[in-house]
Amino acid sequence: MKVAALVGSIRKDSYNMKLTTFMKDRYKDHLDIKIVQIRDLAHYDQDIESEAPASVQNFKAQLSDVDAFLVVTPEFNHSIPGVLKNALDWLSRGEKEMEGKPTFIAGATMGILGTVRAQMHLRQILNAPGMGAQVLPGNEILVGQVQNKMDEYGQLTDQKTIDFIDGVVDTFVSYAGEKFSQATV
Repeated sequence: MKVAALVGSIRKDSYNMKLTTFMKDRYKDHLDIKIVQIRDLAHYDQDIESEAPASVQNFKAQLSDVDAFLVVTPEFNHSIPGVLKNALDWLSRGEKEMEGKPTFIAGATMGILGTVRAQMHLRQILNAPGMGAQVLPGNEILVGQVQNKMDEYGQLTDQKTIDFIDGVVDTFVSYAGEKFSQATV
């Protein structure tokens, strides 16, 4: 299954990017996760929507053949970062690349709540009529105090966290498989 990963942190040493890379490597037998960069996207502007800048056209082209989405977000002021919201705004227009696609979410933070508030807000955004993403219900990856659960190479070392993520990914693979079989009936 081809999965596009959108990572809401563009920081060089982002824990969320490290989490995404860990997932890409660990689940490569089940999921072909492709990290799609959002750093250089033009700001969404309805005035240029019909003739989107090259950065947007390239971004959307990378998503044309994916089966599912993984959205990984840090938490900024109880919400998602602006760079991620901008990418999602572009995806809610035109071809609506996320519409009907199985989607799961994750996030890591140095605090104890593991991006829970950002993920609640993200679910609202992904459920909006323009988005129409089919978000995995009831399962999310919330990694709190991530700095204590990763080594210096960005590998998760906390076995309880790894086991939990394994369960979420297994549930997502089943969920996405059900969505695919329903789409072909």
